[in-house]
Amino acid sequence: MYSYMTGKVTGVEGNAILLEVSNIGYLVNTPNPYAFDLNQEYRVYIYQQIREDEHSLYGFKTQEEKALFLRLIAVKGLGPKMALPILATGSIAGIMDAIERENILYLKKFPKIGEKLAKQIILDLKGKLSIDVSTVGTSGGYEELLEVLQGLGYKEKEVRVILPKVDTSLTIEEQVKEALKLLLK
Repeated sequence: MYSYMTGKVTGVEGNAILLEVSNIGYLVNTPNPYAFDLNQEYRVYIYQQIREDEHSLYGFKTQEEKALFLRLIAVKGLGPKMALPILATGSIAGIMDAIERENILYLKKFPKIGEKLAKQIILDLKGKLSIDVSTVGTSGGYEELLEVLQGLGYKEKEVRVILPKVDTSLTIEEQVKEALKLLLK
């Protein structure tokens, strides 16, 4: 089992990078392959999945990202190919906060995550993820709210103007209602 690989990113293919380590090119699936610069050396934290018909590598820029990925794939009905888009489109703090606050709406915004699977994620992971309150606090609340409002079609520029006026101690649903009232004025 691999823990990490240090090598040069020589290409991007779909949802993966080509990582050259000692003149061997590894195809590594990653949440955001465009976060890696071509011809730069990186330490990529690796998860190796071995199945009867497939051997796959999944790579992450940080150990925290890999740790959350491992927690997500432990959820019943959630495999690596469904966990990658969650990490690609959500922040680690935002995902962990949504799980702790049982925010099904936030989890349902990810591809292929319906209400049943969102509830399963919360059931399996709530209370089992460590959250650094300083990273989730106001910026995490605003980040989640920003993503929801952008999903509703509002531009980031207009949303950022009203964000400081929204009370982050409210639930995300109440924050959205308050933000919509401010946007519609």
